[in-house]
Amino acid sequence: MPELRQNLATKEWVIIAHERALKPDEFRKAKSARPATPKKKDDCPFCPGNEKMTDPATFTLGAGNSWRARSVPNRYPALVPNPGPHRAKQSLYRSLPGEGIHEVVIETPRHDEHPAIMEPKQFRDVVSVYQERFKASLQNNKVALTMLFKNHGESAGTSLEHPHSQLIGSCVVPSHVRHRMDEAQKYHEQNGACVFCRMTAEERKQGERIVAETDHFVAFVLYAALSPFHIWLLPKRHMASFGDMTAEEVDDFAATLQGLLKKLNAGLDNPDYNYVIQSTPLDRGTPECFHWYLSLVVRLSKMAGFELGSGMYINPAIPEESAKFLNNVKA
Repeated sequence: MPELRQNLATKEWVIIAHERALKPDEFRKAKSARPATPKKKDDCPFCPGNEKMTDPATFTLGAGNSWRARSVPNRYPALVPNPGPHRAKQSLYRSLPGEGIHEVVIETPRHDEHPAIMEPKQFRDVVSVYQERFKASLQNNKVALTMLFKNHGESAGTSLEHPHSQLIGSCVVPSHVRHRMDEAQKYHEQNGACVFCRMTAEERKQGERIVAETDHFVAFVLYAALSPFHIWLLPKRHMASFGDMTAEEVDDFAATLQGLLKKLNAGLDNPDYNYVIQSTPLDRGTPECFHWYLSLVVRLSKMAGFELGSGMYINPAIPEESAKFLNNVKA
């Protein structure tokens, strides 16, 4: 029988389609044969030796041609630091200049790597660049919301094969982010506690959806997962901002996230996915209400008319079975 479940933090409803649910291993899709990815491509702007094909780096780990990871301005930015004068038309509608930051984090010199197969120290470098550029964005008084995200695979929206992530700093905070913040504040006012801390405690108590737990982090398939293998990764210590992690927590976060990606890679044959770091916008004055987290969405199902019209997803995977499957994967 179908079941409606609600996410305690966001108040989003999801339909868990028990009667038509697929077994977790049925989500492994046979992929057509593809040529092996080379270690380097002469025409790739992110490969070593092609640094002149990008704008000057905003941050680099390693020197010269021996860099390990670097961030560069996006050549086709969604938002720009100095958009120039903007003349808003006098009408019913509102507009603003597209001001902000858009950077690319080039994760590795190798064209054929991705996080699930990188050396752990290399992915640790990636996360350190994340935090460095995140903190730099926080210093920009024109940026209200900073978002770090990765698109892996064609169906996840990637446009270049070379492993990379992106950072966008926006001068506005979208309504769905404000809604999430408002719901967290309501919960705190009514219960005197962080809803994310409460969810983490409940997941650790129940145990059946936990897929990773370390000294500093816990990851679980959401009780109200929007899609198959939808995972949240949260710090155990309450902190509102991704920039607040200690060096020890950065190490642990990198190892935990890479461990999850290794399980997905081994169990589902390198599926397409997105992950997004949700951190508190700068214009919110109540950090005790919010708790940063990473949301990992595996692209195994598609949004159709019902989802578009209702905003409510139909998940053809039972969250508890998804978690059990991942816990049995040897990665």
